[in-house]
Order: sequence, then C-alpha cells, then structure tokens
Amino acid sequence: MEGQSGDWIVKVTTRLLLTRRLVQLLIGLFLYGMAIALMVRAAIGVSPWDVLAQGLSIHSGWAFGLITNVVGLAVLLLWIPLRQRPGLGTVLNVLLVGPSAQFGLWIIPQQTELWAQILVFLAGLALLAVATGLYIGAQLGPGPRDGLMTGLHARTGWPIWAVRTGIEIVVLIIGWFLGGNVGVGTLAEALLIGPLCAITIPFFAIRLPRLAATAAPLEGELEGTAVQGAGLRDEQDAARVDVRDGILLESDAAARSRFADHAHGPLVRRAQPDRAPAQPDETPEEATRPSRLIAAHWLDDRLNGRTRARRA
Repeated sequence: MEGQSGDWIVKVTTRLLLTRRLVQLLIGLFLYGMAIALMVRAAIGVSPWDVLAQGLSIHSGWAFGLITNVVGLAVLLLWIPLRQRPGLGTVLNVLLVGPSAQFGLWIIPQQTELWAQILVFLAGLALLAVATGLYIGAQLGPGPRDGLMTGLHARTGWPIWAVRTGIEIVVLIIGWFLGGNVGVGTLAEALLIGPLCAITIPFFAIRLPRLAATAAPLEGELEGTAVQGAGLRDEQDAARVDVRDGILLESDAAARSRFADHAHGPLVRRAQPDRAPAQPDETPEEATRPSRLIAAHWLDDRLNGRTRARRA
C-alpha cells in the first residue's frame, strides 16, 4: 500500500508540475509577442530577426505576425539536416509568438514623440526579458532560432558566440536591405537583453525534482534535443552561461574551465571501478570508462546516495 501511495503522489506531483510549466510557457510566449510589438511601435530599432521580419513584411505585403510565424517555421525546417528534435516549447514558439505580436501591433499605437518612443522601447525590452525568463524557465524546449544555433555549433565545432554572431549579422543585413528598422534600439537590445535575462531566467526557472524513471521518456519528448537546462540549478551556474533570446547556453569559456577542472581535479585522475552500471544494458567496461567523463555523475551519485541513506 505504501508503494502504491508513493507512486500516486509522484504521478500527481508530475502532472501538477507539468501543468504549471505549460501555463508558464504559454504566458511567456504571449508576453514575448507583446514585447516585440512594443519595440516595433517604438520605431527606434528592433532585434535582427525582427528587422528581417519587417523587411519581408514590407516586400510581401503579409502581416508582421504572419511573417514571424513563417520565418520561425523556415528556421525550424533547418533543424532536420542538423538532426535537432524540437520540444513542445519550440513548436508553440513558432505558432504563438507571431499572433501575439500581431495582436500587440493592433492595440498599441505607433509612437512619434522621442520621449514616448524611448519609454515604449524600454518597456518592451523589460517585458521581453520577463517573457524570456518565463518560457525558458518552463524548460520545455528552446526557440527555433536557438536550435539552429546549437545545431550549427554541434555540426561545425565553431564557438557558440561565432555561430550566433554570424547568423545575426547575416539576418540583420538582409533585413536592413529589405527595409527593416535598424536603429539605436537594435544596439540597445543586443547589449542589454543578456544581462536582463541573466536576472529573469534564474528567477522564473522551475526546479525540476528527480521523479520516477517512468517520467523520463515523457520529459525527453517535451523538451526536445536542444537542451537548455544547464545553469538553472543556482545563481552561480546562471552567471556562467550565455543568455540570449530563448535559450540558456553554457559559454565556451565556462565549458573550457569546467573541462580543465575535471581533467586536473582530484576526482578525475583515474577511472572509478566501483561505479555501478547506470543502465541495465551498460557493460562493466562502459561503467568504468575514464573518470574524466563521469566525474560529475560519480560525485552526484555519492552525494545523493548519502542523502538517501540519512533519510532511510
């Protein structure tokens, strides 16, 4: 009876947590579109991808929100050759941000006074940071543009900053030639969105408990392959990551530092032969692979094992 009661509690907890994550994701995506609309109506410059959407809207005659959807879908299709699998948040990002932005453009008037333009832009930037924290914090998959970035990084081996900078420069130039609005707001968004999201993402991040193993396949399907969870465990980790629109990535410098620490630390000078197989089909040879690759898991197992022992 106790085992059945425990399983029931785990299932209820999982469902409640998933409901909260979905609600937070939907609110975040809606606010994200509204933030884009505020920045567009401010008319002092928008982000590179919005510059592209504006340019395409001008030449096609399609609504800005619809173009945002089309661009998101086109980028998502590029995930296929990169072998990236979208999460639920990725798909909803493509479907919902465009209509939300179009709704915002419908209710928010165009600003013409400089003081009003600055205030509306700053409000949009702040709302963008909050929205990013909400939908990334739900941990249900990154935006399509970020999956393109991580996919190219994985396939080419180029640094994250180089891949992202290259993509955004190309997008910005194309959008500018098509007539998109490039201005001081474009530069301000590029400089300020990272520091702002470094505050909002840890604040809204949902800490996922270690639930039953049966929940793992479902989690994998919802989150996709472009993992964004690194750095959400505490404030120190959050400071070591690169925060951009829709994804949380460990910086190249932080990754090199982490690998160097593992290579020279006292826990990683030799294999750990006492490590039990992590999976039923894992061979003893795989279980005793060089500790440089498993040191974090080895330490984590022992810390949590001690905690469980004390509780027992």
